[in-house]
Amino acid sequence: MSELVQRLMTEQPVEVSLSPDATAGALKAAMDRGYVHVRFTGTRGQTELGVRLDRERTDASAADFSRPAGTVKIVGHLTLDYVPVAFQGTIDLATLAGTGRLEPVS
Repeated sequence: MSELVQRLMTEQPVEVSLSPDATAGALKAAMDRGYVHVRFTGTRGQTELGVRLDRERTDASAADFSRPAGTVKIVGHLTLDYVPVAFQGTIDLATLAGTGRLEPVS
């Protein structure tokens, strides 16, 4: 397993990466499409990953996208450095930032 994958297995600061507008509405649209970009801000150069959402485990029940307020739990899968992993994170809608980590998937 690569050093990067091992480092990202520790809970750390993340933010959602949205273009051209970083808004709660843009996050909702990305979630509706089933694919969200997440940036680990504590790595050299900031590591940005595309996460295919697990719709059963992703939870937006505590989110109010219109205000924006509350949090959203993002869970999804990707492959990083040839290692299948799951991303788990919690994002605050007011800041579009939060914490997250990777878990190896067998």
